[in-house]
Amino acid sequence: MTTLRRSARALIEDYALIGDMQTAALVCPDGSMDWLCLPRFDSAAAFAGLLGTDQHGFWRIAPAVPAGATAPPADRRRYQGETLIVESEWDTATGTARVLDFMPPREGHAPQVIRIVEGVSGTVEMKSTMSPRFGYGSRLPWIYDVGERTAAVSGPDSLWLDTSVPGAEKDGVVQHAFTVRAGACVAFALSWQPSHAPAPEVPDAETALALTRRFWEEWVQQLVYDGPYRDAVVRSLITLKALTHASTGGIVAAPTASLPEEIGGVRNWDYRYVWLRDAAVTLSALLRTGYRDEAAAWRQWLLRTLGGDPHNLQIMYRLDGRRDMPERELGWLPGYEGSSPVRVGNEAVDQLQLDVPGEIIETLTLAHEHGVARCENTESLILKLVDYVRDHWTKPDDGIWEVRGGRRHFTHSKIMCWVAVDRAVRLAEQGVFGGDVHELVRLRDEIHAQVCEQAYDPVRNTFTQSYGSKELDASLLLLPHTGFLPADDPRVVGTVDAVRRELAPDRVLVHRYPTAGRNVGLDGLPGGEGAFLLCSFWLVDALALTGRLAEAEKLFEQLLTLRSDLGLLAEEYDPVTGRHLGNYPQAYSMLGLVNSAVLLSDLRKAAAVPVMAA
Repeated sequence: MTTLRRSARALIEDYALIGDMQTAALVCPDGSMDWLCLPRFDSAAAFAGLLGTDQHGFWRIAPAVPAGATAPPADRRRYQGETLIVESEWDTATGTARVLDFMPPREGHAPQVIRIVEGVSGTVEMKSTMSPRFGYGSRLPWIYDVGERTAAVSGPDSLWLDTSVPGAEKDGVVQHAFTVRAGACVAFALSWQPSHAPAPEVPDAETALALTRRFWEEWVQQLVYDGPYRDAVVRSLITLKALTHASTGGIVAAPTASLPEEIGGVRNWDYRYVWLRDAAVTLSALLRTGYRDEAAAWRQWLLRTLGGDPHNLQIMYRLDGRRDMPERELGWLPGYEGSSPVRVGNEAVDQLQLDVPGEIIETLTLAHEHGVARCENTESLILKLVDYVRDHWTKPDDGIWEVRGGRRHFTHSKIMCWVAVDRAVRLAEQGVFGGDVHELVRLRDEIHAQVCEQAYDPVRNTFTQSYGSKELDASLLLLPHTGFLPADDPRVVGTVDAVRRELAPDRVLVHRYPTAGRNVGLDGLPGGEGAFLLCSFWLVDALALTGRLAEAEKLFEQLLTLRSDLGLLAEEYDPVTGRHLGNYPQAYSMLGLVNSAVLLSDLRKAAAVPVMAA
């Protein structure tokens, strides 16, 4: 058997993201690509070493090391300018080499991963080791040469590797050893194709590099945000764009599956699907910074997916709008750092989450206010979603966090039902569409009165997680954003302070809700989890909206220090170990950064404008 290099994986935050807006790959600092699903985000992985060992698939390009030695990380790494092209450099005793990793946006060609090795100085002995394993690391492919090309075929999938240097295959591992000199370069291009189809064209690596660079630079030029923290905002927006499926308009919550919310724990979920909530809030971040095309594409995805039957609303769908994503465990994968089970699919698809219509209608309202062209089909969809709220709002649901401990009357869900009706009232009063405004106002007032009566704890001066409960929930931080009550209402300020006191012991990192350690908690699961990064950005917004702008800005700057060296954020952060947790990079975390930056900038500008005398 060919000896592979290691079984330990890099830290979650050490990975770089590359992608073509239809799928994505993760590359760690030692040059190993440990995650790649082809041809789409939600396809099975061909490199699944991220959730196991090298035996489950990887592709590494880096300076050669003696047999048995551990490959060193790159000495320097960055994204090239405002693009999704990763540049890694290694200094060796004989010279310096650079590797460029990227995926060109698809323009009628097969999915491609391109890795260009450049000599910076001296000479460097390099090595490429590729071990594809289809089916999430479960299938060894048939590997053979076709002229100067190498093909790896398994069932419906095939990979085609093109390079100018000779290589050899043994035991399912393809290796290329070569020397790169200053000023020279060697390109590797990996293409996916259905195994029954003709071989894909050989990519032109240099042309692909130029086109990829131009695509991202031109996309960033649409940005209208001119406030502080621009670099952080741009990197977050590029990441959000990378999670948008170019062909369908769907937006995945993250490009990975089963990265743990607790190292060694069971909270391991598949996020490679389109959550209506996550996608809607992602669009709000893009809209606020000048990106309307994505909103129009998502609106069309939404109309196709929900069709004429939003009463059968699901909380999530596949990229093409399909409804099936059965959850299963992949027993052959040990999980990231032994965190098992490894799950793909997501059974939360069958949950009832009553906040979803509110997020959808709010984003469609925002799209209208930002100049996305009026659409009669959208108007019809909004009215049908309001009907859905009317029929369901009095029911208990599973809540925003997809708990598996039974349905309750979650306060956030009820407030978002109010938001759904309130935004419909706003649009009706603006004449955007017809409707019985008086009936909508009556329904809105009924929801409001019930929430204030049953979800508010007057003794502690805070709203609670659900009707009659004592627990708090970070989703309550959205109260001042929703307009459910004025931001300076004592009940709102009291709720923000209570959440910070009870769910953010360090006053910076906010947990979603209390967990029960080894015991099964109210969410139906044992174990704990890290602080949820989006919730910390919600705290920034809540502080700013309740009149504590300087405190909000300080907190925001503290959160910026948690980003990876490449400016990325996972779903959660462990304040004890200082590590990122959960799927990565997470759209929720990145959009939270963008929305907070925009809000702080707007409020700071407003505070600087002198009040004119009457």
